[in-house]
Amino acid sequence: MNYKDIITIEPGKRSGKPCIRGMRITVYDILEYLAGGMTETEILEDFSELTSEDIKACLAFAADRERKLFVASQ
Repeated sequence: MNYKDIITIEPGKRSGKPCIRGMRITVYDILEYLAGGMTETEILEDFSELTSEDIKACLAFAADRERKLFVASQ
């Protein structure tokens, strides 16, 4: 998945944390909701401005960041 059109980083927004489509909802927020047991459906019900594609982009971003950390540490 190409998350680069969905995940944005703006220095003045949420302290430069990766956000979804310029909104104030961060990748971290979504990952924490999922880790806490919320389903994708529950997240989408609570945040009507989000799409299923946004949640997938958060997961892809996190996976890519993890992969980059692993490669950099070798």
